Amino acid sequence: MERLWGLLQGAKRLSPRPSQTIYKHVEGTQQGCPEEEEEDPEEVAEPPAHFCPMELRGSEPLGSQAGRQNLGLWAAAGRKTAPYLVLTALLIFTGAFLLGYVAFRGSCQACGNDVLVVSEDVNYELSPDSHQGTLYWSDLQALFLRHLGEGSLENNIRQISLRERVAGSPGMAALAQDIRAALSRQKLDHVWTDTHYVGLQFPDPAHPNTLHWVDEAGRPGEQLPLEDPDVYCPYSATGNATGKLVYAHYGRPEDLQHLRTRGVELAGRLLLVRLGMISFAQKVASAQDFGAGGVLIYPDPADFPQDPHKPGLSSNRAVYGHVHLGTGDPYTPGFPSFNQTQFPPVQSSGLPSIPAQPISADIASLLLRKLEGPVAPREWQGWLPGSLYRLGPGPGLHLGVNNHRASTPISNIFGCIEGRSEPDHYVVIGAQRDAWGPGAAKSAVGTALLLELVRTFSSMVSNGFQPRRSLLFISWDGGDFGSVGSTEWLEGYLSLLHLKAVVYVSLDNAVLGDDKFHAKTSPLLVSLIESILKQVDSPNHSGQTLYEQVAVNNHSWDAEVIQPLPMDSSAYSFTAFAGVPAIEFSFVEDGQAYPFLHTKDDTYENLHKVLRGRLPAVAQAVAQLAGQLLIRLSHDHLLPLDFGRYGDVVLRHIGSLNEFSGDLKARGLTLQWVYSARGDYIRAAEKLRKEIYSSEESDERLTRMYNVRIMRVEFYFLSQYVSPADSPFRHIFLGRGDHTLGALLDHVRLLRTSSSGALGAASAGVGSGLGFQESRFRRQLALLTWTLQGAANALSGDVWNIDNNF
Repeated sequence: MERLWGLLQGAKRLSPRPSQTIYKHVEGTQQGCPEEEEEDPEEVAEPPAHFCPMELRGSEPLGSQAGRQNLGLWAAAGRKTAPYLVLTALLIFTGAFLLGYVAFRGSCQACGNDVLVVSEDVNYELSPDSHQGTLYWSDLQALFLRHLGEGSLENNIRQISLRERVAGSPGMAALAQDIRAALSRQKLDHVWTDTHYVGLQFPDPAHPNTLHWVDEAGRPGEQLPLEDPDVYCPYSATGNATGKLVYAHYGRPEDLQHLRTRGVELAGRLLLVRLGMISFAQKVASAQDFGAGGVLIYPDPADFPQDPHKPGLSSNRAVYGHVHLGTGDPYTPGFPSFNQTQFPPVQSSGLPSIPAQPISADIASLLLRKLEGPVAPREWQGWLPGSLYRLGPGPGLHLGVNNHRASTPISNIFGCIEGRSEPDHYVVIGAQRDAWGPGAAKSAVGTALLLELVRTFSSMVSNGFQPRRSLLFISWDGGDFGSVGSTEWLEGYLSLLHLKAVVYVSLDNAVLGDDKFHAKTSPLLVSLIESILKQVDSPNHSGQTLYEQVAVNNHSWDAEVIQPLPMDSSAYSFTAFAGVPAIEFSFVEDGQAYPFLHTKDDTYENLHKVLRGRLPAVAQAVAQLAGQLLIRLSHDHLLPLDFGRYGDVVLRHIGSLNEFSGDLKARGLTLQWVYSARGDYIRAAEKLRKEIYSSEESDERLTRMYNVRIMRVEFYFLSQYVSPADSPFRHIFLGRGDHTLGALLDHVRLLRTSSSGALGAASAGVGSGLGFQESRFRRQLALLTWTLQGAANALSGDVWNIDNNF
């Protein structure tokens, strides 16, 4: 009130007097504005800078004395009433201003000094740096690329690969301190470390693992040399396994089913399987499901490049790999391994009950030459020297595994740039820091990329960039043991992260070659990936973008590039466990795997040779791709996630189920409820898309509401009807368990098989050997249908907006 009274008094003092010239303020700068002839500096307020004083001329003077008297009376009356007129005008102006402000506030939260950021698909964002004017998507790209070019990726890859960094080692502790110090030097809002105490398994130097021939009486005989006692399978069952040897190709369920069909007994045997196609853990789990007693895993030359101009894997090298069919600490499943946490006495169901051991190609060649039985199929033949591969059985072997478990501290390191408009929504990017060997491709590249992106975005922040959402940079520990660090973090903050984490971008295994580009990702990110690929130049095809490179011989570019997230990806837990869309992308060799992954030969020198000196260019392309993904995800006004894509995913699976509709109908069963739920999801997605299209993009409240619905779509596909402790990977498309669409499809296939169903059981992660069961089918159908229907309902928004056929 005092401030208003002061304004009124000032207006009264400014009321016109006979000795003053009266001025009107008009907007704009006028040429030839008259100068004020009489001015009292104490009574005349200074006009605003953008107004120009203009003289207000009165009417013509009256020509008679009476007129002048009347004029005097009118002037006297005017002098008395003028303050009240000014007061009335001021009150009307104030009321109109306040009304306009209230009406306009909702549609212009950021008026005034703003930077307009426009993406290529017309989404835009505002941020507070008026001196830069209008900043378009191309300007943001240029800003990012300018600062990215200042780093030294190649040197960081070399230096990191030279450091010892096995999880829990002194070398890893020193590297963790250096990484945190590097983050602290950048312009980040927060830097911190989380420490977990996890159960890791290591070889016992005093009692190394062994492999012996066994004589006819079953007694261990000559020992077969395991060239490197440090190579082992973490989380293998410990103890001894004795049995005859059988060659089982890649150890996939279909391979083991083929052996059973050929009459080769698997129960109690030691299986010799080749590296590749599926993970170590899946090979051992399948062998266990078929009753095998143990597993030996070797690298066959047929699965690796034999280019004389490139280095190849030595025949005496074995390959490291964990065998826990899951992620995280298997001794605290579902619980975060923080210090002093009281854990129930349980273990992960993904821990194997049979021993497993990696061996070299040289040892595998000795074993294969001893095998008898039928000749293996032509497609099972490898390139080891000697005679044709046979299936077995062969001579007896005795495998002894003496690994020991140790409680080990691991540290995840975090750095954060807080968002301006949605700081409670996180775009997360991470890279594994640990490695069993030199780990140049495994983790040195990813760690170097992470540091470079932190430095680049920090420089952008120093130059006025401020993302809409928070950027969270993370260096993970314990990755070589099954994404232990990232999974423990997810378990510790799951109730928070499913509400706040928008997307996870993994930098692991980013450079394994330079011929092809693959993206393992959630369907929600496919459209965004396509958009970004059109913005990034190919590192090995001059004048082409990455999109043009992958689409040149394939009109369906996504069939060439997009793959589902595998369990051995560090991004898998984010989607299958936490319901956060995730992506892991890689440059790979054409048709052949990078030969040195998880070996002591994964050095900077070998990676450089495999890429023929193109490592800096490929790493730079990955950094550009990741950086532009982060800009779009953190800065677009509306989240660029294609929530309609899952309708196509369901349709593809339904196409597979339709093949068995006649068999189900003969039993009085139907898949109609799945079809109906899929239709409801499609309609809900289309309705949301129309709502967004017709809404006012500058309405911050409405935009945030849409973003919340979009970012939780992935979470909607986690089945709410199974326990996270029993089935941690609850995602109905990507997870493991009887609740998944894949498990339902495998079960339905049993309608046309007379076998025990081991193939379906193994792939679904269940142990049923009873063939098709109607009660199980009905339960699976209910779990799947209501999870899909729940996703459709959640996407619809409020309960009064739900319109479905149920």
